[in-house]
Amino acid sequence: MKCLSRQVYPAVLALALALTLGFPHSRAEAGQSTPVQSNSPQSNPQQPAAAQPANPPATTGEQSAQEPSSAPAAPPAQSSADQPPPANDEVPRFVVGSNEVNVAFTVTDKHGHRVTDLKQSDFRVLDDNKPVEEIRSFHNDTNLPLRVGLLIDASNSVRDRFKFEQESAIEFLNQIVRPRYDRAFIVGFDATPEVTQDFTDNTELLANGVHELRPGGGTALYDALYFACRDKLLKSPSNPASRRAIILLSDGDDNLSHVTREEAIEMAERAEAIVYTISTNVSGSKGQGDKVLERIADATGGRAFFPFQIRDVANAFAEIQNELRSQYAIDYKPANFKTDGHFRRIEIVANDSKNFHVRARRGYYAPGSASKAQ
Repeated sequence: MKCLSRQVYPAVLALALALTLGFPHSRAEAGQSTPVQSNSPQSNPQQPAAAQPANPPATTGEQSAQEPSSAPAAPPAQSSADQPPPANDEVPRFVVGSNEVNVAFTVTDKHGHRVTDLKQSDFRVLDDNKPVEEIRSFHNDTNLPLRVGLLIDASNSVRDRFKFEQESAIEFLNQIVRPRYDRAFIVGFDATPEVTQDFTDNTELLANGVHELRPGGGTALYDALYFACRDKLLKSPSNPASRRAIILLSDGDDNLSHVTREEAIEMAERAEAIVYTISTNVSGSKGQGDKVLERIADATGGRAFFPFQIRDVANAFAEIQNELRSQYAIDYKPANFKTDGHFRRIEIVANDSKNFHVRARRGYYAPGSASKAQ
């Protein structure tokens, strides 16, 4: 028996040891947790969950420390042309619906001097030959933003004084365009219109656009005005509180346009643009072209200038600048308004018509017909 015990016990101990060493491995394969597995690589996914709360505070601290230095760096990267206009409290804003009309107009006394201190009660307003239903707002504020198109005749007929007109135009733009507030564009035309600078408030870019113009070729004045109103002013972002104006330098002699004078005027009326014309005629007397310029200006509420001497061109630009900053603006609701696309005549009359003269666009097209604006 003792001999048998000595043989059996070692075998039993060896079997027990083998089972003991192999047992944790078999349980791990069965997916059961053991104290040994708590330190195994399979338990590591639980460790980041406990470590994560310690990391975000450090990252957040770094970001918050960096933000004050990085945020101010963004505005210089933007061009001034992409900057938004000033806040609403810096300029009177009109909320104009489809049945409301906004008109800018100029008042002069019997000597031709501008009058800027009249009140709403000093005027009568007729729309389509009827008194308006309601006047929503009335302003004589000179701080409204401007959207200005400068159209320069670059045909051979203006070659003699072209350089001086360029410099006068650049000086005008430097004086009238305020950064982040007003915007202007440059169109030169001979046989065809060409945009040398699109809408911007950057006067350096506008000056470059003027300098790019080179005289030569025929004159398609009506096409240029039609294009500027349809493709630039009408397609610019709508802002009823801004004033749209075209300054047109030309001798008025059109010989290549595809549209007529009246079609160009109609497009200006659709764009609600005031057109100021500056004649480049140096003959000393008004010609047929000057009559064309007068017709365009009168129909849109603008004014025609005839600087027969070169130095008077700069004076004409200065007069336009002063007038654009000295206008009234009225917002009203017409009576019996219909969205039929028809032309509706505007008449603004001073109660003291003997002493005060009102100059405004002659009318507008009601919504509802875009066939001619296309």
